[in-house]
Amino acid sequence: MIELASILVLSVLAQWLAWKIKIPAILPLIIIGLAVGPLSTYFTPYGDKLLDGDNIFSGDFLFSFVSISVGVILFEGGLTLKLSEIRYRVGTVRNLLIFGPIITLVGGGLAAHYLLDLNYRLAFLFGALIIVSGPTVVMPILRNVRPNERVNTVLKWEGILIDPLGALIAVLVYEFIQSGGGHGQEFTLDILKEFFLTVASGVFVGAVAAFFLRYVLQKNRVPEFLRNVFTLGLVIFAFTFSELIQPEAGLMAATFMGIILANIKVNDFKKILSFKEDISLILISVLFILLSSRIDVEHIQKLGWESISLFLIVILVIRPLGVFISTINKKFNWREKVFMSWVGPKGIVAAAVASLF
Repeated sequence: MIELASILVLSVLAQWLAWKIKIPAILPLIIIGLAVGPLSTYFTPYGDKLLDGDNIFSGDFLFSFVSISVGVILFEGGLTLKLSEIRYRVGTVRNLLIFGPIITLVGGGLAAHYLLDLNYRLAFLFGALIIVSGPTVVMPILRNVRPNERVNTVLKWEGILIDPLGALIAVLVYEFIQSGGGHGQEFTLDILKEFFLTVASGVFVGAVAAFFLRYVLQKNRVPEFLRNVFTLGLVIFAFTFSELIQPEAGLMAATFMGIILANIKVNDFKKILSFKEDISLILISVLFILLSSRIDVEHIQKLGWESISLFLIVILVIRPLGVFISTINKKFNWREKVFMSWVGPKGIVAAAVASLF
C-alpha cells in the first residue's frame, strides 16, 4: 500500500519537476526510479530497495498491468493521428515503418553480437527490442523544438505506429529463439503468417470497437458522465479480446482504435482525448518509476565501454542509416534528415516491452 502510494506521489513530483525546469519528464522519472530502486540499496541497512516494482505487482499481474497500460498509452497516441496530416507524407512514413525496422533489427543485432559477445539469437532479440520508438518522449521533443510541419508529421506518425509493429516483431523473434531456431522454409512461412494475422486481427478488433463507440455515443446510449470511463473500459476490452483471439494483437487493436476514432465524427471527442491524455500521463509516470526500480545494481555495474559503444552506434549509425534510406527521393533537405535521425528515442513502450521478456 505504502509503496503504491509512493509511486503515485513520486510520479506527480517528477512531472512537476520536469515542468518547472523545462526538461523532458523521462529524465526525472528515470532518476527517481533508480534512486528509490537499485541505488537505494547502498544506503539502506540491509541492502534492500526502498521501492521494488516486483513487490508491488507480483508475477503475471505486473506484466498484465504493463501490457494494458501500454495499450492505453498507444490508444491515446492514436487519437492524435489525423489522416489529413499525412496525405503527402505516406511514402516517407511507409518507408520508415518498413526499412527502419529491418535496418535496426539487422544492424542492432550485429552490433550487439560483436560488441557484447552475445550469441546471434540474443543479439537479434536486442535488435528487435530497439525497433520500438518512444512517442512519450518524441511528442514533448516536437512540442519544444517545433520543427516544420512535414518533419513533425512524419516523426509523430512513425513514433506511434512503430510501437505495436516493433513489439510484435520482438515477440516473433523471441518465439523463433524459443523454437530453437526454426525448421527451414515452413517455419519462416508460419512466422510471416502469424505476423499478418496478428496485424489483421488487431486492426479489425480496433475498427469494430471504434465504430461501436461512435454508435453508442451518437445514439446517447451512454450518459455523459460515464462516457470517458466507458471509453477507457472499451479500450481495455478491445485490447484483451484481441489478445485472446490472437496473442500480441492487443497493441495493434488499441492503436488503430485510436486512429479510427480520430478520423471519424465522434461525439465528445475532445473530452475523450483530454481524459485519455490525463490517464496516459499517470500511466507513463508510474511505469517509468516502476520499471526502473526493478533494475538491479549488478545490471548497472556490468555497463562498460562495450555498452556505451553499442549505444552510440544505435544513435549515430543505425538510426541515421534508416532515416536516410527511407527518405531517398523524398523532399527533405539534409538538415531535416539529420534532425529526424536524432529523434529516435526509446521511451516507456520500449522499456515496457523489454520487461516482458
